[in-house]
Amino acid sequence: MEPMAGKVLATIFWDTDGILSVDYLKGNATITGHYYANLLFQLREAIKEKRRGKVTRGILLLQDKAPVHRSKVAVAATRACGFGLLNHPPYSPDLAPSDYLLFGNLKQHLRKTRFRDENELRSALESYFDSCAYVR
Repeated sequence: MEPMAGKVLATIFWDTDGILSVDYLKGNATITGHYYANLLFQLREAIKEKRRGKVTRGILLLQDKAPVHRSKVAVAATRACGFGLLNHPPYSPDLAPSDYLLFGNLKQHLRKTRFRDENELRSALESYFDSCAYVR
């Protein structure tokens, strides 16, 4: 069987207690403001389900200044969900927490691995995230 070619784009929302939501973008699609806004509403539901009571105490998001995050529809969704925003300075030399906490060893873990299909890749990602003690 020929290994799959290409990339998979995953949007992962997490907190100190673990993974809250993972979304895999379909095909060659791109994330738009509307798509991201929908992810925020899904995140709110995931928080209500997995972190009871946290929505009413307030949720802060840390995200970069990507255009999709700053789009009118995404900003409106952020407000509608009741999320606050932590500022991540533009062009900051500081790494985002995901860079060292969530993805720190992922590249090494998956290096030189060939996947037959997207489902096999997703299973490997889920297995990796489950093995990370700090995101359970």
